[in-house]
Amino acid sequence: MMTSSLIQLSEATTRHMLRHTVLNRANTLTNITYKDDPTIFAWELMNEPRCVSDPSGDNLQAWIEEMAIYVKSIDRKHLVEIGLEGFYGPSTTNRVQFNPNTLAQQVGTDFIRNHQVFGVDFASVHIYADSWISPETSDAHIPFVTSWMQAHIEDADNVLGMPVMFGEFGVSAEYPGYNSSFRDTLISTVYTTLLNSSKKGGSGGGSLLWQVFPEGTDYMDDGYAIVLSKSPSTSNIVSLQSKRLATFNSLCSWKCHWGCKKKRPLERYLYHDDL
Repeated sequence: MMTSSLIQLSEATTRHMLRHTVLNRANTLTNITYKDDPTIFAWELMNEPRCVSDPSGDNLQAWIEEMAIYVKSIDRKHLVEIGLEGFYGPSTTNRVQFNPNTLAQQVGTDFIRNHQVFGVDFASVHIYADSWISPETSDAHIPFVTSWMQAHIEDADNVLGMPVMFGEFGVSAEYPGYNSSFRDTLISTVYTTLLNSSKKGGSGGGSLLWQVFPEGTDYMDDGYAIVLSKSPSTSNIVSLQSKRLATFNSLCSWKCHWGCKKKRPLERYLYHDDL
């Protein structure tokens, strides 16, 4: 028992030391510490944390509570998010229907409960229909993406009261039946769902495509890499989404973002393909 306690203390101390070191590290080019650096948007506690040994979610919940407060105690200037995949857990059995499979509610994460932790500023969700539902390209993937996103946007709107960022989404070229047209359809589905939230002043806070590679680095491709210069159709979709969001932001100031009533005037700007 004593040995176990010492190991736990050592692991906890190491976690704190790592975060303390990163937050207080000075950029060698600007000499600005990371905790004071205005070019940093937010801190992620961990990429896709899970605790399969505790399906109740209590262990991971305690870790999130500890780490969020610890990061904020050092850095009050930056936002904090968890890095979750977004699976619904034991605290919201009425929402597990939106999970991609039954395993998702047994990995120790709990979207609503986890994001109600003090110190967490916005929600994080990932979208990987090909690895969660079936590796083979399927017509079922697109409806899942839509319902998955809408469920989390609704919860961010009505329960959490915070923005939700879809921090990773993509399609692997290594799975059977893959084609670039399907990938473009999935990306367009994500973007359209976010625009629908934005035009209502909803909580859809944005998305990060996994993953864009510059030419010459695609040797590191994990199957999801997109080289925009080699994928003109995908590049056009990404560019159009950026223009639409820029137009939205220019017409609707941040002050009215959460209750913007300019829906009608915005529609022709947000959905006109010639932008």
